Amino acid sequence: MLSLILALVHYNNGVLNAMFGLKMGNLGANMNVVLCLQCLCFFIFTPTTVFIKASSTNESDRIINLPGQPSNPSVSQFSGYITVNEDHERALFYWFFEAQSEPSNKPLLLWLNGGPGCSSVGTGAVVELGPLLINKNGDGLHFNPFSWNQEANLLFLESPVGVGFSYTNTSSDLTIIDDTFVAKDTYNFLVNWLQRFPQFKSRDFFIAGESYAGHYVPQLAELVFDRNKDKNNYSFINLKGFIAGNPETEDNYDYKGTLEYAWSHAVISDQLYDKAKQVCDFKEYNWPKECNQALNEVFQEYSEIDIYNIYAPACRLNSTSSLARDSNRYDTKSLTKARRMRNFGGYDPCFSKHAEEYFNRIDVQSSLHANIKGGNTNITWNVCNGFIFNAYNYSVLSVLPIYTKLIKGGLKIWIYSGDADGRVPVIGTRYCVEALGLPLISSWRNWYQDDQVGGRIVEYEGLTFVTLRGAGHLVPLNKPREAFSLIRSFLTGNHLPTQR
Repeated sequence: MLSLILALVHYNNGVLNAMFGLKMGNLGANMNVVLCLQCLCFFIFTPTTVFIKASSTNESDRIINLPGQPSNPSVSQFSGYITVNEDHERALFYWFFEAQSEPSNKPLLLWLNGGPGCSSVGTGAVVELGPLLINKNGDGLHFNPFSWNQEANLLFLESPVGVGFSYTNTSSDLTIIDDTFVAKDTYNFLVNWLQRFPQFKSRDFFIAGESYAGHYVPQLAELVFDRNKDKNNYSFINLKGFIAGNPETEDNYDYKGTLEYAWSHAVISDQLYDKAKQVCDFKEYNWPKECNQALNEVFQEYSEIDIYNIYAPACRLNSTSSLARDSNRYDTKSLTKARRMRNFGGYDPCFSKHAEEYFNRIDVQSSLHANIKGGNTNITWNVCNGFIFNAYNYSVLSVLPIYTKLIKGGLKIWIYSGDADGRVPVIGTRYCVEALGLPLISSWRNWYQDDQVGGRIVEYEGLTFVTLRGAGHLVPLNKPREAFSLIRSFLTGNHLPTQR
């Protein structure tokens, strides 16, 4: 095995390009070795998954006895696989929670995490906004009093394929993943999931997500919106709107905001700020080497604090979690793959370690109907998949045109931003919102939570923008009460209080 690995390391620009679509000539030798090993580990040590045909009923997906779950209150939950491509034997894993009260009268809300390559089960569901949150020691779960399933039937999806428990038996799928691929698979998932849960077909449907899901969410909404017009060929999905949190939206504004936020919040020096402004034009498709180097220096200044919540204590666990390993690696990808420096969007390394400990338990996988690999210990569930992250084809630079289209289409659209996030900071998001050029309805003002300023809100024709004071990248984790007030306002139409 070692000789094979070494041979592939020396032969990566030929064999690996053919196998995985990776062009690595512009990366250093160390990164060549890392990605070669990563590819090998992903394919060699992952046995072929037994393909499972989607069941026609949902009761077989009901979770009966989830290890570590508190006995009260009761939680009605389902999980399993939905086939999205039978020819490629490709299936996505979901975890669904019925609304805590009156589920037959509550809307359906799909939550997506970003990365790309990070699990909505391991982050959104058990760290942020689901009814069952992971314990700090990873040995079980506790009830979340601010769960979003108080206001909606809540659906979490591990996407794209290769993330978490989602899988494909066609390895070439993993080399062609891009935004379009993800949107089509997620659409197919929705259509087939609604066949399994037909009681939700006519229910109001909303999409939510954060970080790189700032791409996934509007792109999925656009695909549903377009296909709803062709009822002869596509199933109708009762889409009403979407909400995106700390979303990657347009590279130019996002990275401009990242640089300005780091300087304005005393993370970087005047000299580094001036240097980056001089060598970087974020409107360019291909960044010069000097710009990538300058941005690398900016990100390195976050190495001893949490870029995702700059005022929170940094996690000091000696973690071996997938995110802890990858979170501080700010690598420049080959220009043939992507023009940008990329780093994972959205995590808490302490919670990631605990989630990985929990979801790698065989009894947990069995209860979730995710234990399709039997007892094979060669397969490890990770919060984020580094191979997907590195192989992803970053081809879409801006989703602002989708916002313009869907605002005209009458969808309800909100954006929210935790103002302590250095990864996708509020400054860049404000640039994106302003670039839409929407008429103002209600000017920038405070909104309140428990007699304190919860954040700020501004309303435009077709879009509402909300900030959450003191929250980082993962708003429901940092400010659960305020995040619940936010989603309740979005779903019900009740206004956030703007007076104490």
